[in-house]
Amino acid sequence: MRNKQQSADQPAKKLTTLKTLTKSSVWDVQENDIFRMWEGADKDSEVKDNLRHFVDIIRSAFMIEEIKDDDDMQKKSYEKQGYKIGQVKIDEQNKITWAIKKRPIMRVTDLTYENIRHITAAKLLEVIDRNFGGGWDSLSQSIQDIIESGFDISTTTLPKDRLHKKGGMYEKKVEDGFDVLEVEKGTWVEAIFAKVKPEAEKPRLKLMSSERDLDESDEEDEDAELPEDDYRNHDEEEEEPEEPSTFDDEDITEENYRTTFEIESDPDEEADGLEDYVEE
Repeated sequence: MRNKQQSADQPAKKLTTLKTLTKSSVWDVQENDIFRMWEGADKDSEVKDNLRHFVDIIRSAFMIEEIKDDDDMQKKSYEKQGYKIGQVKIDEQNKITWAIKKRPIMRVTDLTYENIRHITAAKLLEVIDRNFGGGWDSLSQSIQDIIESGFDISTTTLPKDRLHKKGGMYEKKVEDGFDVLEVEKGTWVEAIFAKVKPEAEKPRLKLMSSERDLDESDEEDEDAELPEDDYRNHDEEEEEPEEPSTFDDEDITEENYRTTFEIESDPDEEADGLEDYVEE
């Protein structure tokens, strides 16, 4: 396997306070950073009111053990296991001693959407290699989804004597910056290629540069040519009184009378036609 010596455990420069931590960014900090940030936030009322919330975030990436201040044997025991010892202030009168240690990513089941972008490709392939040597297909679909959220992955399975063929896929992937894990499967070899996937930029809304642009836009809308009728405020329009009808029943004649109703004759009545109804 081709390894790239990259440090995945660099403290984040922007994480200066406890309140900036998330379950993703907490993987960027180290044990001493936790103690430093907690000390800097001991007078923050928001931290005091939400201690459980901040402790839960820290626990997602660190193992935390509370020990007694005077138990030197226990302190030494934790220090031998790689824990860092320090005090955290709960309130003005109370302090507790913590032994904390970054959670190791040793197995594929340790991988999460929160920590997958905080390891190198070499570290990832090392973890996959520990999975009973089963190769990519031995991983569950959920683990594959987590890995592919942070890495470009491709695989090929070829006979041993053809895997490193000049100009083949293996050589091209290595030249393109991929790390490779070779998993032997009898006389064949599965090559798993991994490369950190660049984070996609979030689309930004194109906003107007200033309020002046908004004002100018409104003015343009107001100055747009409108039909002559649209300049009138319809709410203020006064309805013109209708002229009283001067039509009289006496003006009805056979020539000017019209109806749009069809009236079917009733067989029970003895009307000869429409004129019988008009006369009535």
